[in-house]
Amino acid sequence: MSAPRAPRRVASVIRLRPEQEEKYRELHRAVPQPVLDTLSRAHITSYSIFLRDHTLFSYYEYTGEDYEADMAAIAADPATQEWWTLTDPCQQPLDSAGAGERWADAEEVFHLD
Repeated sequence: MSAPRAPRRVASVIRLRPEQEEKYRELHRAVPQPVLDTLSRAHITSYSIFLRDHTLFSYYEYTGEDYEADMAAIAADPATQEWWTLTDPCQQPLDSAGAGERWADAEEVFHLD
């Protein structure tokens, strides 16, 4: 039997508009269950969002086999699309984000198991 495959670790960053901080916190105190279910079906685990100096840092582990297909399924989900209409106005992409990119991928420079 082969050893289990290590999860793919994904981190990304975006700015939080200072005037939207309380709204963003309030939204995340009650994330809709259909949004959470979609993330789980897409093999997202250990998902956290951290805040420091109006910068949001997200981290999750992906345990599936087809990352692109699972990310497309999340993006196509109506409940998630509705959720994004609430959260997106709270956020401002980094200056270094690519065209159309909201959350900018962060490079892993160290990891310890």
